Amino acid sequence: MTDAYKLPEVWTWEDETGGKFSSINRPTAGAQFERELPIGKHDLQLYSLGTPNGQKVTIMLEELLEHGVQQASYDAHQIEIMNKDQFSSGFVAVNPNSKIPALMDYSTSPATRVFESGSILIYLANKFNSFIPKDHTQHTECINWLFWQMASAPILGGGFGHFFSYAPKHYKYPIDRYTMEVKRQLDVLDKELKTKPYITGNEYSIADMAIFPWYGRLVQNRVYKGAAKFLDAEKYINVIRWADKIATRPAVIRGLEVNKPG
Repeated sequence: MTDAYKLPEVWTWEDETGGKFSSINRPTAGAQFERELPIGKHDLQLYSLGTPNGQKVTIMLEELLEHGVQQASYDAHQIEIMNKDQFSSGFVAVNPNSKIPALMDYSTSPATRVFESGSILIYLANKFNSFIPKDHTQHTECINWLFWQMASAPILGGGFGHFFSYAPKHYKYPIDRYTMEVKRQLDVLDKELKTKPYITGNEYSIADMAIFPWYGRLVQNRVYKGAAKFLDAEKYINVIRWADKIATRPAVIRGLEVNKPG
């Protein structure tokens, strides 16, 4: 057991704290350099990366195109976060929080900026009247699960994922704490999916698109190498069934490849 951390009266930032992302994390916001964002030929301009949060949006856009919604055609621009692209003046103007994904819609006047993956999914669903239930009860259920994902994924990514994969060394307390919570979340999904094909019922929706890149890919061992075995993910048979079904959708296959590094 390592010595307990002694809390200072006032926390101060140290330039290098270790871990994969220590070189880009800062306790301040705003642009760090001037650079405009590229703009392609379509009304929808996506600035993103092939992470689970980015994949939610590209899956949605590809699903819209799969269903013949040509107005959903888009240009995808890679934002390489390890190169600090998210701190350019152009990107900060689209998302002041400097996180991917971010979207500009030039079909409106003035152009509309949309940031936060959940907000982008709702925006596109409303704009194209697709992948969100029309029935009041089912619509609310869809939003329930979308917000569940938005609230829960930081535990998986910033908590479990960080200490399991990215921290400079493994620490028992945070790994135990976040593993317990991620397994609880998987159990929530597994129980919910026991009697229905999709998270809101019989209808595939933006809630599934939001949850799949994180939790679906987790049980398929596509998020954090070795995590599926560590979490004993094979026991969540309903989540695996649901994930495997979604993973075969042509639009999902394409959406997972957009903005993918390399």
